[in-house]
Amino acid sequence: MSYNRELQVALEAVLQASRLCREVSADIASAGVTRKKDSSPVTIADFGAQAVINTELLNAFPYDEIIGEEDSSKLQSVRELKTEVIKRIRNIKPGLSEKAVIDALDAGKSAGGKSGRFWAVDPIDGTKGFLRGDQYVIAIGLIVNGRVVLGVLGCPNLPAGLSPESRDSDTVRGVIVYAVYGEGSYMRSYNNDNPIRIHVSGIAKTNNAWFTESVEPAHSSHGKSKEIAEILGITKQPLRIDSQAKYVTVARGDSPIYLRIPKSEEYKECIWDHAAGSIIVEEASGRVTDIYGNKLDFSSGRKLTGNTGIVASNGLLHDAVVDAVKRIL
Repeated sequence: MSYNRELQVALEAVLQASRLCREVSADIASAGVTRKKDSSPVTIADFGAQAVINTELLNAFPYDEIIGEEDSSKLQSVRELKTEVIKRIRNIKPGLSEKAVIDALDAGKSAGGKSGRFWAVDPIDGTKGFLRGDQYVIAIGLIVNGRVVLGVLGCPNLPAGLSPESRDSDTVRGVIVYAVYGEGSYMRSYNNDNPIRIHVSGIAKTNNAWFTESVEPAHSSHGKSKEIAEILGITKQPLRIDSQAKYVTVARGDSPIYLRIPKSEEYKECIWDHAAGSIIVEEASGRVTDIYGNKLDFSSGRKLTGNTGIVASNGLLHDAVVDAVKRIL
């Protein structure tokens, strides 16, 4: 089945949401930081980007369901925040009513499941990176009957290439990476819609490899990663970046391994944090499982309830990494 129309709509939604995020980032002092129940920061950009994305998706596919990270509850309770969000959205979508904004935000409450079409939307994955001016992504994945069939990641701050030796770059920042099931993974810049096909690294020995992992130690156990690295003979320092940009580094060969070790077995990942990134790595000839080697199950609802943690790799190193994880855990 072709998903060309879905891809074009998702790309346009990411472009619009990225524009809003960049405008807020340029004026971070007015980003309106508040707090969710889990104490993670939420900004005008989170709400604005999700409303823009959901509006695009619903206009094109009114019968599809959306699994989104945000809803309007916090926005409704803070008047100044709502006013600023609507103003920012109207810079992108002039004339959009307040009701349309609220309805778009609240359209993301789908429970997901084994059958049907669901869009998994993370308006800003890596909000702390966004607030620091570092890495964040706008993520859209399409799940059909429990399988991710499309993923788009807008990475406004990500340079065209990264490596352990060069953790920053003077190149123009900002790439969009996407994949459709069975069609490969591609990367383009924000200013040029001519994509290039991307592939995972060819590193075949773990002692030549390195990890990418979360900046925040609360998101992934740096201590366990270090123990696993020692088992594998990995001596290079990890590439630590925020968000699903880690998936991008694996898909385009910047990093051969992405490791996410939860601090607790009870912690379960949200599907919007992994749907788009996982298909992008797989379509770039990589492999993605949980830390025990099980395929990620996107049919279980809003969370990956049947999985624990994440291992993404170039495929060549995957079994060795999973074996090392099992030895540690």
